[in-house]
Amino acid sequence: MNTKTALITGASSGFGVATATLFAQNGWRVIACARRAERLRELTDRFGERVHVAAFDIRDEAAMRAALDSLPDDFREIDLLVNNAGLALGTEPAQNCDLAQWKQMIDTNITALVTLTRLLLPKLIERRGAIVNISSISGTYPYKGGNVYGGTKAFVTQFSLGLRTDLHGSGVRVTSVEPGMAQTEFTLVRTGGDQTASDKLYAGADPIKPNDIAQTIWWIANLPPHLNVNRIEIMPVSQSAAGLQVARNM
Repeated sequence: MNTKTALITGASSGFGVATATLFAQNGWRVIACARRAERLRELTDRFGERVHVAAFDIRDEAAMRAALDSLPDDFREIDLLVNNAGLALGTEPAQNCDLAQWKQMIDTNITALVTLTRLLLPKLIERRGAIVNISSISGTYPYKGGNVYGGTKAFVTQFSLGLRTDLHGSGVRVTSVEPGMAQTEFTLVRTGGDQTASDKLYAGADPIKPNDIAQTIWWIANLPPHLNVNRIEIMPVSQSAAGLQVARNM
């Protein structure tokens, strides 16, 4: 039985719950973090004492610290941090966007991620552990309406590379996982619950599924300790980078 421990944020849906499930199935202890306590309870119902749940808003630093301080003894030796919690809000061009939504994306995708990472770095260094940050191809390839969301994911990718530099010689591995189109609750959240928009986006595209990313994270986490995957960009075969735009006769 594997005795390693993973802390996974955004573990109530999508990539997060798929990753928590896969790691728990394979003997890891899992600290599953998310806002929705009722969703998290499904993990404990399934895996029992192998999963510890912590329900809090990732943007609430006090709640985050309290959750870490109250970890049971069996879950304190964290070997892997999966920074998965994140969201996109709105699809409008920048000039029409809601500033509050921009700030929420920054607070969730950047501020919360760096806060949790900094709080866990001493333990990860002690354990010669690993960090997997879920970024996005949106941080590399801009698209209409991507504005702040894409900017936050570009930050995650660059922050991951910066961590690799600063943690040189510590044995800690850092990876930025950058998925393309993936069928999760992502579009429902982004559009305020528009199921029709979500269905239209994914129709016929054979997009990435949550377990695809979970399997990728599992592979990364179980590589030999002398290997580090710096960045991994994953897209469905049906998707490729869009061409440049040209506005004519302006």
